[in-house]
Amino acid sequence: MKPVVALLGRPNVGKSTLFNRITRSRQALVDDFPGVTRDRHYGDAEWNDIEFTLIDTGGFLSSDDDYFASQIKDQLTIAADEADVLIFILDGRSGLSPYDLELADFLRRMSKPVFYLINKIESHKQHNDLTEFYSLGTDQFYEVSAEHGIGVGDFLDELVAALPEYESEEADDSRIRIAIVGRPNVGKSSLANRLFGEKRLVVDEKAGTTRDAIELEVEHKGKKFVLVDTAGIRRKGKVTQKIEKFSIVKSLKSLDDCDVALILIDADEGITDQDITIAGYAEDRGCGALFLLNKWDLLDEDRKSVKQYMEDLRYKSKFLSFAPAITVSALTGQRCHKILDEVVKIHEAYCHRINTGLLNRIIEDAVRRTEPSLHNGRRLKFFYSTQVSTKPPTFVCFVNFPDAVHFSYKRYLVNQLREMIPLEKTPIKLYFREKSGKIEFSGGSKEDERIFQKKKRHIRKKGKERIEHSKKKRERDQGMS
Repeated sequence: MKPVVALLGRPNVGKSTLFNRITRSRQALVDDFPGVTRDRHYGDAEWNDIEFTLIDTGGFLSSDDDYFASQIKDQLTIAADEADVLIFILDGRSGLSPYDLELADFLRRMSKPVFYLINKIESHKQHNDLTEFYSLGTDQFYEVSAEHGIGVGDFLDELVAALPEYESEEADDSRIRIAIVGRPNVGKSSLANRLFGEKRLVVDEKAGTTRDAIELEVEHKGKKFVLVDTAGIRRKGKVTQKIEKFSIVKSLKSLDDCDVALILIDADEGITDQDITIAGYAEDRGCGALFLLNKWDLLDEDRKSVKQYMEDLRYKSKFLSFAPAITVSALTGQRCHKILDEVVKIHEAYCHRINTGLLNRIIEDAVRRTEPSLHNGRRLKFFYSTQVSTKPPTFVCFVNFPDAVHFSYKRYLVNQLREMIPLEKTPIKLYFREKSGKIEFSGGSKEDERIFQKKKRHIRKKGKERIEHSKKKRERDQGMS
């Protein structure tokens, strides 16, 4: 495994800012007020061709000073145990704090290399005001400004020189990315902990506990998954704090990056309009989806009607009719063992590629059985169909009047594809283009693009052959006459 480095310090000393600076990303949420970070946040970093894993942690406080202080301290302790090297971050503006002294005593007992960073040093005048930090018992400090990058490069030179050696491994692209989304307090972090197998994330009945998008790696039956626990998405009118807006933006970005979205619904509260709105976000982004009716254990026997819940869900979320649904309880683990198995089935359909010949036969048969309506008195003709990408399966039909294809007929063709191909659990994108017009690659992997370009050359070649054949036939007919 790559070396692990943990960032530790009291709240608002700049840990998340430094995390973003070193990982060259904007993964961690950053704001001026303390306590933004609560969970452990992992990121990949590289300096001088040396790779390592960086952990951002919540601010260290005594248990009585913050509602989440004890849980954040547990997360910090786990991060320190996992790390090969620790970075103790201090605030050069506000000076030394009693929490710094307490955390220094904690780190001394870890018996691991510790780098002492004094952050927020932007001018030479601040150098003379740092003498109080020597009371921590060390004489080597690194003065940096995480926000402006001052001194960070020199510090990283020293850091990577102290990291243990390791053998690099090739990146694994076969992992299935899962985003866990839903309203606040529906049990997203509890479910992530349940699937992960241990208490990895801070969980509380208080809504809004999770603020950042936290990634967890899980292996199940030989398959690898990346779980992304996200912040709860409330209605826009109720979101006023800037940090919550940033959290929701990251939650929506997780939907952009995922293969399958787990849409959590509080079964005890019923299916709300906001649940359906969140499901709509997943549908807009074209990812696979799985509905999870959580807290099923809280329902009494009179309300435990799976049929009634499913009918209500299907009625309200007609646009995600392909998405399966499971009743679960993240607290007790009821039916949680089925989730990843179902995700694998959804992902297989999400990545499915169909043979071009079979695709054309399905479309031709569907058009023959139910012909499209006339356009200005002329018949709508389907010339050729092809799959241009996966994730989700995306198809293009070449027709003479693409704008004349009614949305109901498009839905009919999509349903035919679902029936004839194992695509009943994935979204399908279907586009219509003129036969003579150009069509561009609409997204996917490099392999998808290579196959698309190959098919495009094949279509062009067949077109030239037909033109040449018609030309020779006319010449032959003229010669006979």
